[in-house]
Order: sequence, then structure tokens, then C-alpha cells
Amino acid sequence: MNLDDKINIVKDILKDKKVAIGFSGGADSTFIAYISSKVAKDTLAITIDNHLMPTGFIEHAQRVADLFNIRHEVIDIDFYEDEEFLKNNSKRCYNCRNLMYGQIKKAAAENGFDYVCDGNNISDFISDRPGILITYEKEFKTPLIEARLSSKEIHDYLDSNNIPYSKSTTCLATRIPTNTPTSREKIEMIRNCEDYIYNNTGCEIVKVRYFEEIGICEVDNIDEITSHNKFKQIHDELKHQGFKKVALNLSPIQDNDMIELDYADGGFSYKLPYTINLEKTKSVLESVDENTECELKTDNITINRNGLIKGDNFKNYESALDKFMEILSKIRRNI
Repeated sequence: MNLDDKINIVKDILKDKKVAIGFSGGADSTFIAYISSKVAKDTLAITIDNHLMPTGFIEHAQRVADLFNIRHEVIDIDFYEDEEFLKNNSKRCYNCRNLMYGQIKKAAAENGFDYVCDGNNISDFISDRPGILITYEKEFKTPLIEARLSSKEIHDYLDSNNIPYSKSTTCLATRIPTNTPTSREKIEMIRNCEDYIYNNTGCEIVKVRYFEEIGICEVDNIDEITSHNKFKQIHDELKHQGFKKVALNLSPIQDNDMIELDYADGGFSYKLPYTINLEKTKSVLESVDENTECELKTDNITINRNGLIKGDNFKNYESALDKFMEILSKIRRNI
């Protein structure tokens, strides 16, 4: 399918419905909100203020909702009051989404919206994002996954149509390594550092990773830091904020995920960055030809517990990719 075909699928899904959207103002939720504003009966954008998002997050979400002329509701949830979340263990993103999605669903019901969706897209399956399990547990709809839209396709559509969206909508707690407890002091330190870099460079995506005494800067445009002696200024500011050492990640942030297969002779393989819950995956698949302790086989696809997906006997790359994306939407991962 081409991009227009996929967009038409989303339009058909949302048409004439009362659509409530878990709304961050990032690319994916902005894309759904924009399409919904054109074809849905009514649209409600619901944003969670968890006190852990980048500066200007709520204000940007409000501006985008106003631009699309859709209703917008902000729900305040202070995550600093949740001890389980502050532990920052491997279930952090799962716990975060669990806290948010229950409130989003409640607000949607109270406002009479019966179609509740989020902005997960097909590319989210190739990243380590356990929060997607909550999407299924809370029974949120996923129109972008149904249409098999990738991050790159969504960004390309928004950019080509001059539709504004925020490139900085990830929770600041993700800057802290797993199993290192989160605190208000750490988050404010990270926020101050990121604000300084954002305000003093032309970077649109800025992340400062917290490793106790070491701060690692990640940006989408490294030249903005390495040129004009800006790194020394950033170095001095981050040390002033509390880091003893400051480093720069030389790999620029990429926020344009594409799904590409290692395809040859009618077959492919793809290793996901997480392990797969075979029992739950089996329950979603329409049919399973073979089931062992380590893998599932369905049609010409083999799903391994370790995250390896293999396929064979495809006529061309396009048919292999189409089948792979179909399987991706049915994968149920472990945390």
C-alpha cells in the first residue's frame, strides 16, 4: 500500500465516530487528531500532565488542539506521588501508561466518547516500548497500526502538509537508567539542562541522559553543539547544574523509524529488541501450524521466543514486508 491508501484506511476508521485521543502533541497523536478533525463526528484530545514532561509540553498540546478546532482536556496526575513509578524499574513505561490510560478512558466515557485511541504506529513494535501492552489491556484502538503506518510516513505527511507537531514529547524519566530511582530533583536537573541546550542551539530534539555524576547530551543536530564553541558553554552550564563530567553522544538522535527487512532469496529475518510471550501471541494469531517451547510457526512465518522473526517462500520483498507487519501487530512481548 502507498501512503494515500494508508491514510484513507485511517479516515475510514475514524469517519463519523466520536473519537477520544490520548494526545501528547507529538507526531503520532497530532496525525490522528488532524485526520479526526476532518472526518470524525467529534474529537476530544486528552493530555496527561504527569509533571515529568519537557518544558512547554502542555502549552504546545493546547495550541495544536486549538489549531485543529477540537476539544482539549488536560488531566493532572502527579507521578511523584506514585512510589511504584519512582522505583524506575524495567516496568517503568508499562506503569506510566497504566496510570495515564485509565484516566484517559475515564475522561472519554464521562464526555460521551466511545472510540478511544492512541498514536501507536507499526514502528513502535521494533523498539523496546513495553507500554504498548497497556494499549491492549485497556482496549484502546490503534488506527495507525491497523493502517500499518510507520513513523517515517507519519513525519513525512505532517512535514509535507506543514502540520505543526512537537518533536520533544518523551517523559524525562526515560533519561534515567532503569533501576536508578527517579526523583523530583533529578528530573528538574535534567529539565534545566535540556532547556539550556534547546534555547541556545538550533536543535529540535534534546535529551540529557543522567548517569549520576555524568551527563550525556544527545541531540538531532550535532553540528549545533560542536560549532562556534557551544560545547564549552553547554559543558560549563551542565556542570553548574550538578554534573561533574559532561559527554556528547556522537550518534545523532533519529526519530524517523522505518521497517526494513534483511531479505534474500524469498526469505527474511528480523530480530526484535525484546523477548516474546508465545502463549499470549498464540492467542492473538488466527492459526498456528506448530507450537514448541521456543517458537511458533504460522503460514510461512516463524516467531522465536528470543524475538527473532523469520519468513520464507515470498514472491518479493513487498509481500514479505506486508506479512511481517501483519505479524508485528499480533506480537505480545515480555517485560
